[in-house]
Amino acid sequence: MKPLRQRSRLISRSLLSIALTGCLSMAAPAVLAQSTAATIRGQVTVDSAPAGDARVTAINTATGLTRSVAVGANGSYNLAGLPPGTYRLQVEANGQSSSQNVTVAVGQTATLNLGVGGVAETATAGEATNLDAVRVTAEALVETKTSEVATYVSQKQIESLPQATRNFLAFADTVPGMVFQQDGNGNTKLRSGGQSANSINVFIDGVGQKSYTMPGGVPGQDSSRGNPFPQSAIGEYKVITSNYKAEFDQISSAAIVAATRSGTNEFDSSFFWDRTATEWRARTPAEIDSGTKIDSKEEQYGASFGGPILQDRLHFFVAYEAKEYNTPKTLELGEQGRYDVDDVPADLLAGIGPANSPFKQDMYFGKLSWSVDDYNLIELSAQIRREEETIRNNGAFTIDRASLIDNDVSRYDLRWQFSGDRWLNDMHLSYEDTSWAQRPLVGGNGYILQIARYNQDTDYRDRTDNILSAGPGAGNQDKGQKGWSFQNDLTFSGWDAHTMKMGVKYKQVDLNSTERNFSNPQYYYDIGISTAQPYRVEFGRGIPGTSGGFTTSENKQFGIYIQDDWEVNEHLTLNLGLRWDYETTPAYEDFVTPEVVATTLREWPNLQISDINIENYISNGNNRRADKGAWQPRLGFSYDIGGDQRHVIFGGAGRSYDRNLFTNLQKEQQTVSYAAPYEVRFVDADGLCRNRDGCVAWDPVYLTDAGLDQLVASGVVRREYYLINNDLKTPYSDQFSLGVRNALEFGQTTWNSELTVAHIRSRDGLAVRLGNRREDGGFFPPGQDWGAPWDDASPLGRIVLVDNGLETKTNSLLAKLDKPYTNASGWGVTLAYTYTDAERNSNEDGAGVFDWPYAGYFGFFPVSQIPKHRFVGTGIWDGPGGVTFSSKLTLESQRDRVYVNCVDGCFITSYKPEGTFGHLQLDLAAQKVWQVSDDISFRVRADVLNVTNRYNWESYNDNAESAEFGQHQLAIRLPPRTFKLSFGIDW
Repeated sequence: MKPLRQRSRLISRSLLSIALTGCLSMAAPAVLAQSTAATIRGQVTVDSAPAGDARVTAINTATGLTRSVAVGANGSYNLAGLPPGTYRLQVEANGQSSSQNVTVAVGQTATLNLGVGGVAETATAGEATNLDAVRVTAEALVETKTSEVATYVSQKQIESLPQATRNFLAFADTVPGMVFQQDGNGNTKLRSGGQSANSINVFIDGVGQKSYTMPGGVPGQDSSRGNPFPQSAIGEYKVITSNYKAEFDQISSAAIVAATRSGTNEFDSSFFWDRTATEWRARTPAEIDSGTKIDSKEEQYGASFGGPILQDRLHFFVAYEAKEYNTPKTLELGEQGRYDVDDVPADLLAGIGPANSPFKQDMYFGKLSWSVDDYNLIELSAQIRREEETIRNNGAFTIDRASLIDNDVSRYDLRWQFSGDRWLNDMHLSYEDTSWAQRPLVGGNGYILQIARYNQDTDYRDRTDNILSAGPGAGNQDKGQKGWSFQNDLTFSGWDAHTMKMGVKYKQVDLNSTERNFSNPQYYYDIGISTAQPYRVEFGRGIPGTSGGFTTSENKQFGIYIQDDWEVNEHLTLNLGLRWDYETTPAYEDFVTPEVVATTLREWPNLQISDINIENYISNGNNRRADKGAWQPRLGFSYDIGGDQRHVIFGGAGRSYDRNLFTNLQKEQQTVSYAAPYEVRFVDADGLCRNRDGCVAWDPVYLTDAGLDQLVASGVVRREYYLINNDLKTPYSDQFSLGVRNALEFGQTTWNSELTVAHIRSRDGLAVRLGNRREDGGFFPPGQDWGAPWDDASPLGRIVLVDNGLETKTNSLLAKLDKPYTNASGWGVTLAYTYTDAERNSNEDGAGVFDWPYAGYFGFFPVSQIPKHRFVGTGIWDGPGGVTFSSKLTLESQRDRVYVNCVDGCFITSYKPEGTFGHLQLDLAAQKVWQVSDDISFRVRADVLNVTNRYNWESYNDNAESAEFGQHQLAIRLPPRTFKLSFGIDW
């Protein structure tokens, strides 16, 4: 649009340009620095001599807001706290002046030498689009002198590359070492290396999105098709896979640092709508098998609006996005080949086949930025996310075996910045409230059909595997976090060649968990005995006089850090940082083990002669302390060989602490207030008891609540207790990297290359294991059903221990080559290859190690979610007719599959499915923009996802006893070949 008024000289010394910096919001615990802010530093010369009496001013070309600093005695300058975007740099020295336009990216520290009266030396440069929607001719500074292993995702890539969902995190998939996963259920996760998705953190305008209660890294990313933030409000972001600086916290794998859009001096509005549906996609294998194509839909729409309230002083930006999905699912029998399908009840068979799963999400974002004067800025931002979905998983489930999920996120941040020539102070007051709630789709009793393996000597059931689950599931929970925080950060550049950052933060956050799983009883049936009478039931009941499954913890978090970025000379830069974090969790520290539980465990002889010292798990309320040892040195270097930023060697080493999820820590309190699951084994329909610990005679009344209450009153039920180690540590990772960057000139084209070797070792992850031991103190044989009490079971039932113990080892070779897109060239390419050797000391991605006496018992195994070889290539090209074409190719080697082999004894092992590629997907897109008038443009876009319709199989038969072992099943990773159409208008 036309500006509200014509700007004459954009020389306002407003600090709004600082406002958009990524000073991390207190919505993140102990995140203490301007992580999204850009910094431009370098030397100023006058007639090729250092200028000691000069001034450098950066003016945002879209907002007209200014940041100005004095030049040091040796000619050095440091412009910190700049929002990503395009700036006019003005130099004034000795009565002379010069200027040039440059573009800086999110979280970037760029070196740019400026000159007056001579030729200025500049950083490696290209061309980029300003985040604030004003396009100017400007060289894009490239960050080369950093020790971080980092990659930028530009606004052009976000706008142009093919995309299945408007989850902005999907573009991190183009970064070496990162994997964006969309499983067969449509759920998305982002992970790096051998660690799970829990270990990442996402910072949006400096506000950490960390999930303290649930898995997934950020709230709602554990089991959701939703987006964490409106993509239309994201400008660009940076992915740091290792060796981040001391300002980053609560993270042990990758950091995503994103900058949002903001209002400018011009009104700017946009609307979009995109859609795909049943008729626009290929059939899934399950639909081919059944002959029926299930209705499905993916529809996304939204709008954004921004502009000035007071020119150069007060701006606003708002965005809304919605998505409505109906995702196809594959419901099929499990353990196929081990039984006669005719033995499965007909009503259960009628509930499998193709199905769908609905989802609805609404997201809102708003920001006000007020530059009070040249030195003070106040900014208020808010983000709201609301979603509802029916989770119906692929696999051995009937159509009614589904859960209803409500996921809500609200975050607010009030910020005040104050600056001077050599320093920048940034203060935040923030509030957050998130919740995730699950309940069954239908009421009544759950029906689980299984096939058993029997002990050859006793005919007892040693192990059972699921054929099909029907009716309501066991999940019934509501978990979340809410609280406020205060933080203050200071950046000081008054010491020549040093940029110092330091900060302190206090946060109080309430972690809440209501967990009443098995409130819908789950009945288990053995297909080899009877599909009409269960042999086992699991159910839950609240304990009178307790909270009935509700747990809360008023956690307090404190953090400090200091970081020194020291330019020793034109070649060597050192990054020296140290941080310390501390968190109290009263629900864990103040817990008192019930006396009857403590006494029973101390007197149980099986434990006394075992490898477990039960005193390590019995708490008296005074023998637990918060971990105060989270000291984290972060050291890095870069060496510019020629002093011209063309060839740079870099490396670093550091430690980073994550956190223990409350969903695990709350289990100790939860299991003493809500008994789940109570468990009873029945005499089978043929009159035999196939349980080592005896059986209860079957009575149909046990299918009712009254009958289950009778079982509780009779004292025949067994239940489950969680016990947490009294000396619990905080999980962390140690990171090491060494690499080289090159700027390669081919005529007028510059290619940037980077080759890095990295080693990351994570330790002290939470391991959840079985505490029951046999009469001889030993663990049950591998492969035995750990859920089955045996004749020497604990008098209390099932004992579950929680310890530190999970470890991962990741060795990576990260290679990337890119030619950034520029308006002048009209094309851009990125190529990323990753070799990963990742292992962990468990066979699961989560905390459970129930098949083992302790984590690491069987050594280390491949991380099955990460391929050894992975290549991602993207391209953008402004073709004929004003059409922009783009593509993305993803190739992966087959991933290892870790399983329990019980053909000849039971042990943990792994195999690779047949085939060269475990994943192959080619996506294409084309977009045309029509300029209807000076103020209005209209665009149409078409995406074809998975052009070759390659089936990337989601599941395999991992049962070595089956004749179909190693063969893929019907479920695939989405999408099949899909056509998606998008429309938009900008005005």
